Amino acid sequence: MQLPFSCDLTSYGSNIVASVSEELYEIIEEYINKYPVEYCFETPNIHVLIEKLKPFNLNVCFMAEYFLPDINRIKPLESGYETRLLGKEELENYYLPQWSNALCEKRKYLDKLDIGAFNNGELIGLAGASADCDTMWQIGIDVLAQYRKQGIAASLTSKLAIEILKRDIVPFYCCAWSNIKSAKNAI
Repeated sequence: MQLPFSCDLTSYGSNIVASVSEELYEIIEEYINKYPVEYCFETPNIHVLIEKLKPFNLNVCFMAEYFLPDINRIKPLESGYETRLLGKEELENYYLPQWSNALCEKRKYLDKLDIGAFNNGELIGLAGASADCDTMWQIGIDVLAQYRKQGIAASLTSKLAIEILKRDIVPFYCCAWSNIKSAKNAI
C-alpha cells in the first residue's frame, strides 16, 4: 500500500468495507450509512463524498470492479493459438509497455505466474498473476492490438485462473468500471 493512505471503499455483497484514516473516519461513516450500498458509488451521491473530501485536498480517484471466478463453472477456454506457462527467467525480456497490465517492472517481485499466447513463436498475448497478498493473486492481461477480438484474452485469463487455483490461491481480476471490454473478459 502506498502511503499516506486516506480512504478505500469496497462494495462486497450487501456491505461496504471501508479502510480509512482517522481524520476521515466520521465523514466516511456518515456517508456509507446515508445511502444504500448499491448507491454509494453512483452519481449524484459520489459528488456528496467528493465535496466532503475537498477540505482535506482529496478527491475520488480510482473506481474499479473486482471479479472472482465461479469455481463450479470455470473451464479452460481455447483461442486457437499455442499457450504455455512462462517461468520468471522467460519474463525478463517482456517488461515492456505492451505487457504492462500483465507485468509490473516496478514490482517484479510480485509477478508470480504468467501464461503466454504465441503465433509462430511470437508472443501475442500475456496474462500475469501478481501476489497482491498471500492468499489472492490479481490477473492482468495484454493482447497485441492486431490479435484482439479472437478470444485470446479470455483463453489466457481462464487458463491462468485455473493454474492459480491449483496452487490453493484465489485468483481475482480487476478493471475500471468504464472498461467494458475488460469487464466482459472477466465474466
